[in-house]
Amino acid sequence: MTPTVRFSRLPLELLCWVMALILLYFSDPGAHHFTLCPLENAGFNWCPGCGLGRSIALLMHGEVAASMAMHWLGIPAFLVLIHRIYSLVKQNKYLINKNAYEPS
Repeated sequence: MTPTVRFSRLPLELLCWVMALILLYFSDPGAHHFTLCPLENAGFNWCPGCGLGRSIALLMHGEVAASMAMHWLGIPAFLVLIHRIYSLVKQNKYLINKNAYEPS
């Protein structure tokens, strides 16, 4: 007897944040990557957001010092994302109904 999860009703924001963290976890923060950053693509050497994703990826791999060196907002951003995911799950906990079972 397993609980039924209705994925079609889960908020898109929740799915996006969870998928983003999963993709960051499996990414290689040391590898060069394609970027959508308009400042970097315009040739500027500094951008306030560049390195934030790599910082979160390093943090999830337990490399706190490297995460801080990559971008100092990586740890607070990760905590904000975890809090947002928790809030969305808490708001939508009715979607996991232990008493509703799919027909066999």
